[in-house]
Amino acid sequence: MKWKLSSCIMVVMLAGGVAWGKDDVMSQAQATFKAIPTKPPVLKSNPATPGKIKLGEMLYFDPRLSSSELISCNTCHNVGLGGVDLQETSTGHGWQKGPRNAPTVLNAVYNLAQFWDGRAKDLEAQAKGPVQASVEMNNTPERVVETLKSIPGYLPPFKKAFPKEKDPITFDNMARAIEVFEATLITPDSRFDRFLKGNRKALDSKEYEGLQLFMAKGCSACHNGVNIGGTGYFPFGVKESPTDAVRPTEDFGRFKVTNTSSDKYVFKSPSLRNIFLTPPYFHSGKVWKLQDAVRVMGSAQLGITLNDDDDGKIVAFLMTLTGKQPRIIYPILPPNSNTTPKPSLK
Repeated sequence: MKWKLSSCIMVVMLAGGVAWGKDDVMSQAQATFKAIPTKPPVLKSNPATPGKIKLGEMLYFDPRLSSSELISCNTCHNVGLGGVDLQETSTGHGWQKGPRNAPTVLNAVYNLAQFWDGRAKDLEAQAKGPVQASVEMNNTPERVVETLKSIPGYLPPFKKAFPKEKDPITFDNMARAIEVFEATLITPDSRFDRFLKGNRKALDSKEYEGLQLFMAKGCSACHNGVNIGGTGYFPFGVKESPTDAVRPTEDFGRFKVTNTSSDKYVFKSPSLRNIFLTPPYFHSGKVWKLQDAVRVMGSAQLGITLNDDDDGKIVAFLMTLTGKQPRIIYPILPPNSNTTPKPSLK
């Protein structure tokens, strides 16, 4: 759902004016957020099977999807590092730097769309983008298919994943397999999830007060739902424009997708799940400390200056959003054949 600027401001103002009592903080939180389910969601347009998930896992880690054969999906969305690469902006083909910080792949299936500007409707569409982007993996669909077909070990898992197709090794099927694997990368059972399920002892007093402030100050107007974000598009700079370093003036955000003037500097709200694991912050990647990011949001979005006590409590709450990380065994990938295209660094 897209929120207009006036609607976002109104929600923030209303939320900021509410003082919730101690007894109803849990009920308010349960109405605002949802715990991550213990099982991945069902993708209606791309149902998962064990074979498809396994193939997607192989492809996710295979650098041969890039023309240089050096960059895999996991390079920028490292499942061992909270689903990110810990860079301001990712390093891609030929050591080029991408224009935006890499969002986490963990729990990305719960976002309403993918990328900071929402230009990909789902994880399948997202999987095709970086492969073809010249600044990222710099490949073409044709070369990807040629490469995969030249590797004998890939035909059996593609046939198992797509048994009804005569020619299963296609660019679309590559993306579908990656999508179902990425949909398994969820992080349930954070301490906050336990709190949402009724365990009041899951949060200590400081974290509890941080949750209360998070809702009362208006943060939850844009960061709510299962993913505590990723549910809508919002202007970055509702009350005050961030510095040009934090919000580069040349990046118009969703405007490039919609060509609508009101979408200038509008971005999808990021998920705050596992936020402590995924610095640096914002689409520019210019803020490295979580406490600093909280202060930027306070001034830019809410028009308030948080004191050390308040932002310390909010940060304490945000640290309870770290869930159980997916445990992935790095796959042994099938070897090249004599016909496999050679790496290209051009």
